[in-house]
Amino acid sequence: MSDTTNNDGKKPLGLAGGTVRQKFSHGRTKNVVVETKRKRVFVPKAGGAGGGGKPGGKKPAGSYLSDAEMARRKKALDAARAMETERAAKELAQSEAREGERTKRRAEKDAVEREAAEAKIRAEREAEEAKAKAEAEAAEAKANKRTISGAAQPKLRTPAQTEDPAAAQVAGARAEAGRSVPNKNLKPALKPADDRKQQQARPAKGGGGNDRRRSGKLTINQALGGGGNRQRSMAAIKRRQARDKRKMMGGPVEHEKVFRDVQVPDAITVQELANRMTERVADVVKALMNNGIMATQNQTIDHETAQLLVEEFGHKVVRVSDAAVEDILVSEDDSDETNLLTRPPVITIMGHVDHGKTSLLDAIRKTNVVKGEAGGITQHIGAYQITLDSGEVMSFLDTPGHAAFTSMRSRGAQVTDIVVLVVAADDSVMPQTIEAINHAHAADVPIIIAINKMDREGADPTKVRTELLQHNVVVEAMSGDVLDVEVSAITGLGLDKLLENIALQAELLELKANPDRPAEGAVIEAKLDVGRGPVATVLIQKGTLKRGDIFVVGEQWGKVRALIDDQGNRVEEAGPSVPVEVLGLNGSPEAGDVLNVVPDEARAREIAEYRAQVAKDKKAAAGAGVSLDQLLANAKADESVSELPIVLKADVQGSAEAIVQACEKIGNDEVRVKVLHSGVGAITESDVTLAEASGAPIIGFNVRANSQARNTANQKGVEIRYYSIIYDLVDDIKAAASGLLSPEVKETFIGYAKIKEVFKITGTGKIAGCEVTEGVARRAAGVRLLRDNVVIHEGKLKTLKRHKDEVKEVQSGQECGMAFENYEDIRADDVIEIFTTEELERTL
Repeated sequence: MSDTTNNDGKKPLGLAGGTVRQKFSHGRTKNVVVETKRKRVFVPKAGGAGGGGKPGGKKPAGSYLSDAEMARRKKALDAARAMETERAAKELAQSEAREGERTKRRAEKDAVEREAAEAKIRAEREAEEAKAKAEAEAAEAKANKRTISGAAQPKLRTPAQTEDPAAAQVAGARAEAGRSVPNKNLKPALKPADDRKQQQARPAKGGGGNDRRRSGKLTINQALGGGGNRQRSMAAIKRRQARDKRKMMGGPVEHEKVFRDVQVPDAITVQELANRMTERVADVVKALMNNGIMATQNQTIDHETAQLLVEEFGHKVVRVSDAAVEDILVSEDDSDETNLLTRPPVITIMGHVDHGKTSLLDAIRKTNVVKGEAGGITQHIGAYQITLDSGEVMSFLDTPGHAAFTSMRSRGAQVTDIVVLVVAADDSVMPQTIEAINHAHAADVPIIIAINKMDREGADPTKVRTELLQHNVVVEAMSGDVLDVEVSAITGLGLDKLLENIALQAELLELKANPDRPAEGAVIEAKLDVGRGPVATVLIQKGTLKRGDIFVVGEQWGKVRALIDDQGNRVEEAGPSVPVEVLGLNGSPEAGDVLNVVPDEARAREIAEYRAQVAKDKKAAAGAGVSLDQLLANAKADESVSELPIVLKADVQGSAEAIVQACEKIGNDEVRVKVLHSGVGAITESDVTLAEASGAPIIGFNVRANSQARNTANQKGVEIRYYSIIYDLVDDIKAAASGLLSPEVKETFIGYAKIKEVFKITGTGKIAGCEVTEGVARRAAGVRLLRDNVVIHEGKLKTLKRHKDEVKEVQSGQECGMAFENYEDIRADDVIEIFTTEELERTL
């Protein structure tokens, strides 16, 4: 290594040397000089170069550059910055010069093209003027010649009569050509493009071209158009003029792109999106591929993808939801007082089961509905209209009081104006009474308390009023604002006062509605009637429903074929607060759906299909968000759960809904009831097929199976059970579900025995010589082997002997011999625990 000194005054790196012997193959060696490079440590000088590279300043901490190096680097950086600034300024000047030159050349070119176009137009105009002048002169000369020839020859001669045969032939050819082709001198001036087109179409002289070859053939245009004299359309002339104008202006003119407002629904096909953007389908598909989406023109894309495409093509997105089809159902504004008329109040009778709701309504209507009810309880929601002696009309809704009919009571509270809460004076406030109070408070409707059964012994209305205080119901007798009446459905006590309070409360509410508008109502109940089809009980809330109106209700639609009132009479129309049965639906709606009248059948079908699709998507989305781990966890959890499948058919929609809700409440962690299918109407053969495939019984509530279904059920062994009372139905399903529960094992301790000695007998195994210390030892009992109070084995006895005799049991204080089944690890001083087990049947 040679010592060198840097030009900038730096010290060379110090080197420490030595020798190393290298060994090679075949015993060869070599001495090599090795130099070691020492690590250089820089110590910053005080008062050296400062921060930022300024000489004389403080050098940054940890800097390893010398002052000269820092100054040299700063100088190079400043020079680079100056060069960059100069280069940018030079490029800017060159760019401005190029743009100016380009603008100048464009202006010169436009001027030259403009002058050429003007010169061309002038030349064409002069040519047309000269041509018109020559034609005028020729026409005048021809007229003069004809006058002279007419004066000299009074009788014209045909070409055949001409003495000169050549002149006659020429004249005949001219006459033949004159009949089909206009005179050449009288032909109008053509544009250059049309002239070129005519020259191209004219057959070549003596060439025998294609036109000459086909000149004698008849074409379709000639046959249909009378000689084939087809003229150009105005659109073709305008397109030709536009092309000529573009050529005169110097090249093709690019069309300016039109940006549109594109309506994008929740889902749209690629082709429909391209049509709405007025873009080529191929361009849209290409844009999708660029975004990593492989889709054809017939595939559907979601709203987000469509929005990205619309924005990529420069258009504006207008969000349109599929729910826009329901915009026509927006309720009209009834704020105009001139159109509002007083309507009857809607009163809902609510309360606990067997508190006399239907009996009270029967006393008001002077009917006997209770007599026809199964089990003496109301299981359907009824709608009636009553005309009082004073001529006042009221609409009543009778709701069930059973715990299973919660949804019916909720629907009744939602469509009512006043709630009459019936409480039995001898039974006071019960669970369904409390539930009815909560429904009324949720619907924000006034309550009138009817304390019923005042004719019975033990009636205590004061207790009723006191217990109502616990549920925020303060009657007038206790300085509150809730009206209360003591009534008796049997004797008719207080009925007039109850109706008077209802009329007073309705007058305070100022109930009004507009009858001159499309009807709107709520479905109280729905059923499938034999011979009449789907029937819905509807309470009209706004407008007037007329016979022949087209309506949509939930997922169903229809046309009103008939309207039947609560008395069974057919009516032509139903106004506000009138309950009617509507016939003409295409399917059975859900109880609680809203009925709306629409303008036409197409709109009704569109809305119904949209709602059905939404319901289908909602059901499909219920299990779409489940991960694989959740599926496995659910499957593992379901392994330990027994299911009781059933198929349910009921007479009305409300009853089916109530039974399904009651069945869902039956069960625990080990067993549950699964309703495979619930519907309205008679039991059909398809229901039997479903029940047979899933091993489920069929439950019929107030319905029967038709003959085909009965025969199929008998052949396939499917059980069909009929019920008319919801109590019996729920109890039987609960009992059937209880049968799926595993029995409860009860263990009873009966004795202890201590092993004193262990004997080994050939062919038998180990026998424990024991003494029964407590209780009794039995042959059929279960045993546990305890060693140091730890259970070692649990099983059964193989043998129990006393004095070489097999015995059934050994009493306390006696000795015996015991042997375990399939177990012989027994030792002296072990303790045997003896017990019996008993299986107990469990119930839900």
